[in-house]
Amino acid sequence: MLVALPASVSAQPAEPSTTAEQAEQPVPAPTRFRSEHKGTFNGERLSYRVDAGETYIRNGEGEPTAAIFSFDYVVDSDKNRPVAFIWNGGPGSSSTWLHMGGYGPKRIVVPSDAEHPGVAPYTLKDAPETILDVTDMVFIDPVGTGFSRAIGKGKKEDFWGLTEDADSMAAFIAEWLTANKRWNSPVILMGESFGTTRAAAVAKVLLDDYVINVNGIVFVSQALDYQGSTPYVDDNIISYITYVPTMAATAWYHGKVDNSGDFEAFIQDSREFATQELLPALFQGNLLSDDKRAELVSELQRFTGLSKEYIERVDLRINAFRFAKELRRDDGIAVGLLDSRYTLDERDDVAARPEGDAARVISPAYKAALMHYMANDLGIDWNRKYLNPSDPELSGKWRWSPMPEGRSWEPHYVNTAPDLAAVLRSNPMLKVMVGSGYYDLVTPFFDAEYTLNRHGIAREDIIYHYYHGGHMMYVHEPARKALLQDTRAFIEAQTATSD
Repeated sequence: MLVALPASVSAQPAEPSTTAEQAEQPVPAPTRFRSEHKGTFNGERLSYRVDAGETYIRNGEGEPTAAIFSFDYVVDSDKNRPVAFIWNGGPGSSSTWLHMGGYGPKRIVVPSDAEHPGVAPYTLKDAPETILDVTDMVFIDPVGTGFSRAIGKGKKEDFWGLTEDADSMAAFIAEWLTANKRWNSPVILMGESFGTTRAAAVAKVLLDDYVINVNGIVFVSQALDYQGSTPYVDDNIISYITYVPTMAATAWYHGKVDNSGDFEAFIQDSREFATQELLPALFQGNLLSDDKRAELVSELQRFTGLSKEYIERVDLRINAFRFAKELRRDDGIAVGLLDSRYTLDERDDVAARPEGDAARVISPAYKAALMHYMANDLGIDWNRKYLNPSDPELSGKWRWSPMPEGRSWEPHYVNTAPDLAAVLRSNPMLKVMVGSGYYDLVTPFFDAEYTLNRHGIAREDIIYHYYHGGHMMYVHEPARKALLQDTRAFIEAQTATSD
């Protein structure tokens, strides 16, 4: 049971101006809201505080350039207690999802079986399974999301890019450790989706620029090398391989393949078929024999549930996003991309791919839960708009190039796996936990394996876990509990000290 005591609230400045003239005005002190709570986590009764507010990061002259808002869950028992820095992805997502669905001490309740969550009032519950018993938690909203904004000499575009984003998050962590006198605390990085892209890059920036070794990294729905999660690029052969096991899991779930046997064995067979049979065939192209082609068509039908005619028409190359429309086309419904357990009856039954994403029906529930929780539990009363979704300009102005402005760049798939590999080689104590949902058609679980089994990364440095859910696997209640249990065990192992 959470017991919120009265919050102490600092001054509440108006929404920061974006005009050049007003940007030169003095920057006010950071705004923060503090509340005191009690709860039982993993059977341990704890008192903790939530400091929700701004941390300023600064340029080389020491001038504030951004106010990054975070939700800090701190147990004051030990200054050397681990601290987990947690963010979502996008780019352009606030930390709402992992905060209210995954790791926060309060959670939104939505149907575990992928049914529509309905309308308000939604149900919020205590989450005693969360990891506050083993680590403090800092949920971070990047600039242009939540309450985080560019301020002073900063412009919002300065933070919207692959490199710029990693730099700002690393700067926040270093500033947070300094302000809270926590430099000797074990550091855990936790990200979801693009947040895993970010986590790998941030770990490298922390090591190179701040001389900080992180103790562990948790990837929820891994996305480091984007080639294996980009099915909409024509003739991207890698994506035709990495998505096969997820399509197989989805077809199994919807009863479009023979699901009378063992699920794990079926998925392993799909992995082996994809790499040992389909991949060599796609490399052969028009040199493939008719007999081998017919064999592959039959096997693809066995794993995906699609008709032989469709597989022939797409030349053995199944676009996973089109699969989401094709699998149950005869029923007039599309399956979700973020979570293929969800379904949606779309108006256009002949389109090649879904018009929307059936799994996004949970978004209003998560938004309502966070807004209610901030006002009623955390005492956040502010006239600043909480950007969820993000600043409308963020997506269009995001810079994917890893090169500085003005430097030429031959476009390629985004890939921060080399950053992770470099950090792992420098820090032999570091391990990475990877949590993947079987029904995720955005960041497929086999792509995590394909990515992290390469790039010179040692096999023993990666710990894989799989859940019967989608991109946000914690929507499925058994998966949520398993994710928390696995994360707790990982953090305990990575922060254990010997006498």
